[in-house]
Amino acid sequence: MRAITAENLVVRVGGRRGRAAVNGLDLRLGVGVHGLLGPNGAGKTTLIRTLATVRKPSSGTLSLLGTPADGRLRPVRRRLGYLPQHFGYYRRFTVREFVEYLAWLKEVPPAEIPGAVSRALDRVGLADRAGDRMKSLSGGMVRRVGIAQAIVNDPDLLLLDEPTAGLDPAQRLRFRELVVELGQRSCVLISTHLVEDVAAACSDVVLVAEGSLVFQGTPADLAAAGTAGHVGDSPIERGYSALIGQNAGGAW
Repeated sequence: MRAITAENLVVRVGGRRGRAAVNGLDLRLGVGVHGLLGPNGAGKTTLIRTLATVRKPSSGTLSLLGTPADGRLRPVRRRLGYLPQHFGYYRRFTVREFVEYLAWLKEVPPAEIPGAVSRALDRVGLADRAGDRMKSLSGGMVRRVGIAQAIVNDPDLLLLDEPTAGLDPAQRLRFRELVVELGQRSCVLISTHLVEDVAAACSDVVLVAEGSLVFQGTPADLAAAGTAGHVGDSPIERGYSALIGQNAGGAW
C-alpha cells in the first residue's frame, strides 16, 4: 500500500481564488526515506501541511495510508507523525510532559505512553533532559524535542519540515542515522534546503518548483542531471541547480 498517493493535487492559499501553492501535483510514495527539495516559494511547506491534514486540498485527489483525505482523518492522524517548520509549545512544560501530551493527542494507549516517550527521547539523545523545562532549552534541543514528539507514536507516515534547522553537525549525523532506521518500516518525507542531508539519508528525491513535480528519482539520478558548468559544490547540488534552472525560471 502506498503511504501517499496524489493525483492532480491543487492546494490554494489565500482563499478559493488564491494562488495555487501546489499546482496539479502527482505523487506516489511508499516505505523509505524521501527528500523533498525546491526553492523558496516552491510549495514544499504547503504540500507538507496538506499531507499532515492541516490544510485541505482545493481539488484533485489525495490518499494517505489508504484513506482518502476527504474522508475520516482521525484514524490517519493516529498513524501520522508531523514536525512543522515552526511549532508551539508550553514553555513551563518539561520535555517529558510535552512529549507525553503529544502522545496523548495522538491517542497512544495510556499504558504505553511512558515507554513510548522514553524511547522517543532516547532516540533523539534527550533522555537526560526529560525533566528540564522547555523554556530552558537551546534552539537545537527544542528541535530535537520536536522530532521526539513526531516519532512518539511510531508513525507509518512521518512528515518532517526542515528537521535539522538549528542542529549542530554531530546532531545532523545522528538525525540521518535515525531517519534511515525509521525508513525501513515507515514512509518518511523530509522537506529541507540542505541537499547534502538528502544525499546522505534519502533513497528517493522529490523536486518541486512552482507547486509542480519536476523530478523524482534517486540521489544519483539527481546528480546526473547536472554538469560541471552548473552552480554547486557537489554533483547533487549541480543536478539540483540544473533542474531548478530549467523549471523555475533560473531561480536565484
